[in-house]
Amino acid sequence: MFTENIKLIPFKNKINSSSIKKKLKIILNEDNEVLKSLGKNYQSSFKKSSLSKYYKFNNFRIIGMGGSSLGSHAIYDFLNSKIKKKFIFVNNLQAQNKPDKKKTFVNLIISKSGNTIETISNASILIKKKDKNIFITEKKNSNLYFLAEKLKGDIIHHNNYIGGRYSVLSEVGMVPAELMGLSPNNFKRFNSLIKNKNFINNLISNVASLLYLSKKKKFNSIIINYDERSDSIFKWYQQLVAESLGKKKKGFLPIVSTMPKDNHSVMQLYLDGFKNNFFTFFYVNDFKSLKIKNSLLLKSDNNLRNKSLSDILSAQKTASENIFKNKNIPFRSFEIKKRDEKTLGELFSFFILETILLGKCLDLNPYDQPAVELIKKETQKLLIKKT
Repeated sequence: MFTENIKLIPFKNKINSSSIKKKLKIILNEDNEVLKSLGKNYQSSFKKSSLSKYYKFNNFRIIGMGGSSLGSHAIYDFLNSKIKKKFIFVNNLQAQNKPDKKKTFVNLIISKSGNTIETISNASILIKKKDKNIFITEKKNSNLYFLAEKLKGDIIHHNNYIGGRYSVLSEVGMVPAELMGLSPNNFKRFNSLIKNKNFINNLISNVASLLYLSKKKKFNSIIINYDERSDSIFKWYQQLVAESLGKKKKGFLPIVSTMPKDNHSVMQLYLDGFKNNFFTFFYVNDFKSLKIKNSLLLKSDNNLRNKSLSDILSAQKTASENIFKNKNIPFRSFEIKKRDEKTLGELFSFFILETILLGKCLDLNPYDQPAVELIKKETQKLLIKKT
């Protein structure tokens, strides 16, 4: 077991990991705001009491790009059965993002810099006079900070030492979680996880295997996801890995593959195509899934009698893993035993630590994104020319 709620079957490669252990020890001893945010001792810049006036509202809209919305979107989708409120995520420039004139929204406008073009544009289109507005941004002069003051919206400080893709367990993800009716404290698993030998050993083993695979020119990290409500987790993971490690001609390309749909499209390539891929299986043991109606089955469908959708998915996952083993295709496999804040917090912590440790082992800075900044600057130049 990985933890009591997560079963992990690791990659099969056995590699010397002594140097990785040393790097992990250095990381864990650093005065690091990202790692602090994963634990219960993190000092959030918001108080639960300051949000109480928003509890009566039912419609919320999160306006933000990348890490400003991906983490809270992952929380909302994965734990949706526990959430009674309606959340809409505005995370792209899309024509359908039109103001809803009938409903009153609580808008959470999130941008670390306060100058993200897409966030400013969407906010200017969607915010109405009767809406309530919460701005999560750095406390410095910026477009969003001035807009918040103009609209008399609440301003929550975005920790300037925590980049967007690492911010899910800081104010950026925990303010939405609080408004969803969830318990932010239950996500905070870091302090107990780093004392858990199974967790640490699996973390080191996985990083060692990923480094080995990169040396073998396997750079495509394909997530074989059997839980639709977890798709948003891996959209978050995709940014985390690509933006943190895609530097100096290094890194991994995370690709999310939704099963069993993709069994009927790209699985042929995964099994019999080029060999620069490795895989992560992800399955949630959902005991409340729908059951097949026996009355509508033919005799030839007897293998489906008394089965649930979860039974079928589980069989497909196990069958795929068996074939991958037979073909010596590298993979690891996560099975989730319980769908709650604690489990999701453990997954967030694992993937964040894994990514930071990989960055250090690859001699990369896992916290910056210099190439993306080039596009932001070039976009600004072009927009200025058109004014």
